[in-house]
Amino acid sequence: MQGQTILVVDYGSQYTQLISRRVRENNSYCEVILPSKLNNFKDFNNVIGIILSGGPNSTVNDDSNDLPNSIFEADLPILGICFGMQLICKKFGGTVKGSSSREYGRAELEIIKENKIFENVNKFVEVWMSHGDSVTKISDDFDVIASTKTKSLSAVKMKNKEVYGIQFHPEVTHTLDNGKIIYNFVNKICNSKSEWTTKNIITQQISSIQDKVKEDNVILGLSGGVDSSVAAGILHKAIENQLTCIFIDNGLLRLNEKEQVMQSFKDFNNIKILYVDSSNLFLDRLKGVFDPEEKRKIIGKTFIDVFQSEAKRINNVKWLAQGTIYPDVIESAASSKNAHLIKSHHNVGGLPKEMNLKLVEPLRELFKDEVRKLGIELGIKKELINRHPFPGPGLAVRILGEVKKEYADLLREADNIFINMLHEKNMYEQISQAFTVFMPVKSVGVTGDGRSYGNVLSLRAVKTIDFMTAKPFNFPFDFLEEVSSRIINEVPGISRVCLDISSKPPATIEWE
Repeated sequence: MQGQTILVVDYGSQYTQLISRRVRENNSYCEVILPSKLNNFKDFNNVIGIILSGGPNSTVNDDSNDLPNSIFEADLPILGICFGMQLICKKFGGTVKGSSSREYGRAELEIIKENKIFENVNKFVEVWMSHGDSVTKISDDFDVIASTKTKSLSAVKMKNKEVYGIQFHPEVTHTLDNGKIIYNFVNKICNSKSEWTTKNIITQQISSIQDKVKEDNVILGLSGGVDSSVAAGILHKAIENQLTCIFIDNGLLRLNEKEQVMQSFKDFNNIKILYVDSSNLFLDRLKGVFDPEEKRKIIGKTFIDVFQSEAKRINNVKWLAQGTIYPDVIESAASSKNAHLIKSHHNVGGLPKEMNLKLVEPLRELFKDEVRKLGIELGIKKELINRHPFPGPGLAVRILGEVKKEYADLLREADNIFINMLHEKNMYEQISQAFTVFMPVKSVGVTGDGRSYGNVLSLRAVKTIDFMTAKPFNFPFDFLEEVSSRIINEVPGISRVCLDISSKPPATIEWE
């Protein structure tokens, strides 16, 4: 991406990606980098500031994350959060000590010295703490600008530079500053020009796609999900008839998926969408497979096999486009050496060597809310853009254990009832993601005057901003009764409906 950049240095914090989202919300582009890249910060485009994230490590008796002199010599604004503050203070001769009692949770912060970072923030504000080590002494280069009731050094500023350290986490919603601290750093201290807008992103991506692809042809797997649809929209705008969208029916799609996708793109002049029914191939390869990771890998490999086959029928195809977005990259541990693998994504991590196509991912740097805004700006139907996310492996990760056609058919029907009822009751747009999960376990029921023996289904609905954390949606009980009754009565083979009320974390949104 072109334009101003704020670098977010990832020290392994669970909140690093939230920091980057908060910066983006202020219409400023940011890039998450590893600490090893900090020495070469001048290689990045027009850096206007640096944010050092928190992290699980300790600076006590450990100099492995020592900050390079160059970032301070460049007179760049720097904000150290939690672990980042400790690094800054230690760099300039301060003292960091471990503590047997961590400061975790809510704390009342008192601003004791006026400064830009706290402009328009109340003198007393509730903040979110999460740290074990603490800065106990600062050098004469710094002033203490805020503290808590525990008398901790909760915020400091270098006297002659725009270098700040704060011990709490302004990026989380638990800090009740209404986003002003990060707003102030981005706009008042880094003097961002607020160039990261939807129109600018589209313009920059179109230029980038055209420069990369040139006269080559591109194929894209169109799934009906928001991400692949927006990727198709921006690619079509950039290269028009050089793009062929391949809509693969893997036997694991939602009900009436093909018709809905075709309708959503009817206003895109001359967009090429090739429908390929490969459902038998996918389902055959999934026979006898129970492990979720193995299912994902099989589906990913089968997608590639089908793409390879279809690509041979199209002249001059050199590129495979994918709707990879930032959270996909994060959860696949592709952005940080400190991250733990939660689940693999079939469209993250490059392509096999034997695949003779290069990869183009126009949404890789974007969060879901940014992708939706792009889609609306591109003219894709709102009905598609506002649909809840659908996983790349489709219903395979919503069928526990082995995937069978009869399971997928039952799940499709039940899911359609659930989603339609959410629309009827005006709940759909209040929910970030909703779906049903098929459990291949038998449960006794009563149908008419007879005994039935059917499978169990779970409803799942969550509210979230960024899909990194999520809470269960609070349904009215009468709605749950009605949807349960309809599913059991209208979908033969389902005898019991349950509700998943797990939060993320510790659970994931999808079951597999």
